Amino acid sequence: MPEDLLLGWPNLENTRYMRAMAYCFEDFTFDPARFELANNGETIALEPQAVALLSFLIDNRNRVVSKDEINEHVWGGRIVSEAALSSRIKILRQALEDDGKQQRLIKTIHGVGFRFVGVLTDGDAQSAIAKPTPASRGAKKPTIAILPFKNLSGDADQEYFSDGVTADIIATLSKHRWLSIIARSTSFGYKGTEGDIRQIGAALGADYIVEGTVQRAGERVRVSAHLIEVISGSPIWADRYDRRFKDIFELQDDVTAMISGRLEPALGMAERQKVMRADRRDLQAWDCYHLGVAHFFRFTADDNVEAQRLLSHARLLDPEFGEAHAWWAYAVILGMIYWDTEPSPDAMEEAFNATCRALEIDDQNAVFYALKARVQLARCEYQSALVENEMAIRLNPTYAAAHCGLADSLAFEGRYDEAIAGFEKAIDLSPNDPQRWAFLTYGAMALIFDRQYERALDWALRAAEIPNCQYWTTAHRAVALALLGRTGEAQKAGRALLNEQPDFSARFVRKKLFYIKQAEQLDLYLEGVRLAGLPE
Repeated sequence: MPEDLLLGWPNLENTRYMRAMAYCFEDFTFDPARFELANNGETIALEPQAVALLSFLIDNRNRVVSKDEINEHVWGGRIVSEAALSSRIKILRQALEDDGKQQRLIKTIHGVGFRFVGVLTDGDAQSAIAKPTPASRGAKKPTIAILPFKNLSGDADQEYFSDGVTADIIATLSKHRWLSIIARSTSFGYKGTEGDIRQIGAALGADYIVEGTVQRAGERVRVSAHLIEVISGSPIWADRYDRRFKDIFELQDDVTAMISGRLEPALGMAERQKVMRADRRDLQAWDCYHLGVAHFFRFTADDNVEAQRLLSHARLLDPEFGEAHAWWAYAVILGMIYWDTEPSPDAMEEAFNATCRALEIDDQNAVFYALKARVQLARCEYQSALVENEMAIRLNPTYAAAHCGLADSLAFEGRYDEAIAGFEKAIDLSPNDPQRWAFLTYGAMALIFDRQYERALDWALRAAEIPNCQYWTTAHRAVALALLGRTGEAQKAGRALLNEQPDFSARFVRKKLFYIKQAEQLDLYLEGVRLAGLPE
């Protein structure tokens, strides 16, 4: 059977691109739900496959879509020939009174893909630029393009390494489900291209561009990477990695993990800063979510309450926004452990249900498994917390917080060597993570349990240098000093702790560390509290 007949109907799984609204541009009205295209009110016959393609191009009009993406979303991933795609593009252009020479509405980006460049307007029908429906508000993901890293080695044979690093970063960042990553086939269309980053970013419909270089000299390899905001053209983050050239795949994996682990927190910070600067009079789910997370990462009692409020509002605005459900649950749990949220069974059950809801929405999201594990640990479901953290790491090996969460769970099991290795992995992966103080502080408590008091003190002191750390950091310092027999210093740290948290006492510790599994761990910590001169 001819390919055109085999592929005549769009894959029903992809009918989400045929939205229940009409698009108006020039004299045309396009209603994908009804499979109707009209010019000045006169209906134009259009086959279903062309309808699906036009709908997909318009929905993604802010960027170039690659042939691979069109194949995935319109043909359901089935392999189609260049001729089949060219045929549909030609049919669309004819229906829209466009052609390959004019490219008035559908523009070809040679070697990259296609982009709808028509201007949408309000019309009698519901416009595509109308206010988003609740179900679409949570999908405002930032779009990232990773351009091919440049080979500066002067040796064309090294091109495979720079291309491999680029492809691996694309694949690794794609595991962070809150990001939208431009497909490899699209970004590699810009290989060897010199031009203004803002123009390239605009052509790709990207909010951020990652570019970099690779240089090899003998046994030394240097990889540099830069994150740039497209609208301003301003650099947000940059780093450089020097490594010895050993096993090529091991080196490539190492560099990819380092770059990806540092990029994701930098992107998160950039998005939160955007929302913090924006007009807050008409907050939507995405805005409430990022504002909530921004307050969450300040790690104070008042900010935790505000984070819970904003994340709860995001859940109401968009019940299909998994991130809002999961982070709200985590904010509630941290409120119990650090601040004023009462650790009631009902509140824990609601938090647990919120993480389950997030996983119903997206069961491939590593963050959701990691946050569910935090809830399970608070519920003293120790084995389940280990399993969920391990799942998070399998889905995204560069997600530093999952390594921290797994390490924390291992520490409560008394598996200290594994736990410390996990904390060190989290710190190495993401030294600019907003939760870095927690990686060090949780690690300090594990070291106290393992009676490595000098090392615990070192980790607590390192955590104290981070601006958003909170009172448990000082508590661990006081306890480590006390257990080292440095009573005077311990009591001085204890007084500083009471300035930060006036309610801190042995009774307070029992209340807040309710999730500790082994009684001897809590007893040891309480001994340090008493030796530091803190109240009973």
